[in-house]
Amino acid sequence: MPAKKTSRRARLIVIAVVLLLVAGVGGGTFWTVSTVRDSFPQTTGSLKLKGLEDPVTVQRDREGIPQIYADSSSDLFTAQGYVQAQDRFWEMDVRRHTTSGRLSEMFGPGQVKTDAFLRTLGWRRVAEREYAGLSEETKANLKSYTAGVNAYLKDHKGSAASLEYAALDLDTGYKPQKWDPVDSVAWLKAMAWDLRANMSSEIDRALMAGRLSRQQIEDLYPAYPADRNKPVTEGAVDSRSKEFDPEGGAAASPDAGPGAQQAVRSAGSQLSSVATRLDKIPSLLGPNNSGIGSNSWVVSGKHTTTGKPLLANDPHLAPQLPSIWYQMGLHCRTVTKSCPYDVSGFTFAGLPGVVIGHNQDISWGMTNLGADVTDLYLEKFRDGGYLYDGRRRSYKTREEVIKVAGGKSRKITVRETNNGPVISDRNTELRKVGEESPVDNAAPDRGDGYGVSLRWTALSPGKTMDSVFAINKASDFKEFRAAARDFEVPSQNLIYADTKGNIGYQAPGRIPVRGAGDGRYPAPGWDPRYRWKGYVPQKALPWEYNPKRGYIVTANQAVVDEKKYPYVLTKDWGYGTRSQRINDLISSKTADGGKISMGDMQTMQMDNSSEIAKLLVPYLLKIDMEDEYVREAQRLLEGWDYTQERDSAPAAYFNAVWRNLLLLAFGNKLPKELRVKGDCINVRPSDESGPVDDLDGNTRLVRECGVRDTASGQPDGGDRWYEVVRKLIKDENNDWWKTPGNDVRPGDRNRDELLAHAMKNARWELTSKLGKDIESWSWGRLHHLMLKNQTIGTDGPGFMQFLLNRGPWDLGGGKDAVNATGWNAAGGYDVVWVPSMRMVVNLDDFDKSRWINLTGASGHAYNPNYVDQMDKWSEGALLPWAFSQRAVEKSTEEKMALTP
Repeated sequence: MPAKKTSRRARLIVIAVVLLLVAGVGGGTFWTVSTVRDSFPQTTGSLKLKGLEDPVTVQRDREGIPQIYADSSSDLFTAQGYVQAQDRFWEMDVRRHTTSGRLSEMFGPGQVKTDAFLRTLGWRRVAEREYAGLSEETKANLKSYTAGVNAYLKDHKGSAASLEYAALDLDTGYKPQKWDPVDSVAWLKAMAWDLRANMSSEIDRALMAGRLSRQQIEDLYPAYPADRNKPVTEGAVDSRSKEFDPEGGAAASPDAGPGAQQAVRSAGSQLSSVATRLDKIPSLLGPNNSGIGSNSWVVSGKHTTTGKPLLANDPHLAPQLPSIWYQMGLHCRTVTKSCPYDVSGFTFAGLPGVVIGHNQDISWGMTNLGADVTDLYLEKFRDGGYLYDGRRRSYKTREEVIKVAGGKSRKITVRETNNGPVISDRNTELRKVGEESPVDNAAPDRGDGYGVSLRWTALSPGKTMDSVFAINKASDFKEFRAAARDFEVPSQNLIYADTKGNIGYQAPGRIPVRGAGDGRYPAPGWDPRYRWKGYVPQKALPWEYNPKRGYIVTANQAVVDEKKYPYVLTKDWGYGTRSQRINDLISSKTADGGKISMGDMQTMQMDNSSEIAKLLVPYLLKIDMEDEYVREAQRLLEGWDYTQERDSAPAAYFNAVWRNLLLLAFGNKLPKELRVKGDCINVRPSDESGPVDDLDGNTRLVRECGVRDTASGQPDGGDRWYEVVRKLIKDENNDWWKTPGNDVRPGDRNRDELLAHAMKNARWELTSKLGKDIESWSWGRLHHLMLKNQTIGTDGPGFMQFLLNRGPWDLGGGKDAVNATGWNAAGGYDVVWVPSMRMVVNLDDFDKSRWINLTGASGHAYNPNYVDQMDKWSEGALLPWAFSQRAVEKSTEEKMALTP
């Protein structure tokens, strides 16, 4: 966003604050300037912190990013807890209430259904068991972190903790309780939930089965294009040792078990309410199952200007304010066995340690592997129990009490089958799921219909928290792989580089091996053949170390060549559009001995090239548009280089054509449960021509409707739909190109007629949104990013939203670009997921590494570091990333001593 626009909004916010100060807020309670600034952290001088053994130093740079120096692990993590609470406690508090199903205690009756669903999943209960099984070292670190958070809370109440508490106190009287170690562990369950892979795809395919043929569904979920887009590794599992061999040849063919029999031919329209309830669970990491992904790649020193590896990472998550990430450094003044940490990078507020970053020896990054770790089971109720293997079994039950701010407590009963919690109990509509569902080998007596239970790897205790600390300490690839072994959920692609010049990759995770079925459809819970048989052995999980090509790319593409790999990791990979673009950029740069620099890595992160445009534009330009008004827009595509800069008129028009193409070809042909109610676009009827002077009533419009933007079956603008269209585009008479007519215009009979229709609709849509002068069009004017503060900034009073939220920013990029500023064709062009941070690590000199966060270090609305990184982020800039004590000292602007 331009600086003038930022300054103007800042002035408006200041004026609004002054008005609030004068007028007061609610019931005679007045905010003052001190109320607004009360929660700003102390960042200079000294501060006594109970529980410390020795003094700790906290140094912050201009962006407020803290670097902590301590003499023991205990002091280090105590200080981390305190400092994160200083900057982000509101965010931490909301997160722990989400993971424990206690949002109603903060926000009242409106959150009861969400809490009931989360209690049914039981994240907090699993986290309690998980904490009990962690190593003593990990428990000690968590306890130290907890002590730091609680030391902060002891002296910071209400507005002194965050401005949001001042607003919340006026409404509900809520007071935060003490932190405990399980609050941190439970966050890993939320992280796993948002990266759980294909659950919505299971539902959507079942819904499609009631209206579409099997071939039509396969058209919409095409096989991975292994001929075009390389997997992460082309190795295989050795048939004798059963271990993964990165350079292995063909192995046994994948065996999905007797899964050719489809468990669910049509789950019935009621399944849509399952998806609706899933969608309403707060998405703390980002919109799920809509093609969202991340980028990471590492290049060996033989291809870099430094002679050592360069590693890049940018996870794509939902835009939030404050950002999902928190930058910091954790440094033992002397690295010893008792104080082994010297690590810097991105962490989550509420979680000790560093999640992505580097220590003194290695660096690592992550993208979502996308393994299918969830299965929905239809359950046959029988006489107060459920049917399994021909016999009635009793549920496991428990009662949960949901406390409600400003209301009476609610009591729910949670039922579990041998497949997991019965999630259909949480809504009267969900109880009807499957009442009309034709299912293979179904019981003859449907009784009360089918329930729906969930089996998910994260509902069993794991050791991911152990893994986080172990990775933070790892010094070589052997130790890194050993640490990754416990990174059970969510399953991630982990890339690696070290200062000795090595690069590597490891796919960890607890990934189920199924009996019957391949996880693509809900399964019959009463049939023992569909039970999980175990998990993919750790030794068989894919990995690489110093591959001959000299680089490794992960961007949610297939991890392995499925023809060589004997286990089914998922049938719903991303389709490799971004990963192959990155592969091509690297191979092009390194051809004939070329070298890649830090600047090249940064430029690749901002690559805006539209791969779908390269395919589709030649077809669009061949269409003979008789309407000169539309032809004027069509000419924008002539000579376009397919880049999606924010000032690009061709990018604006092409993306509008792409959206309209998807809605015409697919949107209205999907089951009604997948369509958006009322989410339609205004388009000009084809029998009206000439300039549009008034689209507010003087011109008759047609409504073209899409599908719900929370469904994975939707036209979301992502690379699955690119692959769908790529496979259909040469078949000009395919049925997907045909549309029904209406009283305004005849239907489309083939591909070219539908493309012409999409171009016309796009012309009128952009005229209504951007004006009739195409010279004034730009992609950024359509493609906005608005940052919304958690909870109150989204659902609070309008004046609070104005005070807490920031934006909009006009962005370039796009869903299928490396610079993945995602948007959803069903919902419009607004940005709904982004590179939530970017980093490029220089293994030759860590102090030459660079990083950027989406917003800023602070969660306090008027703090200078609230959104101070945002403008640089939107421009693709990166900040210096100091690591050595010398570099940190040079960049320090504020220093504080924490003393016992």
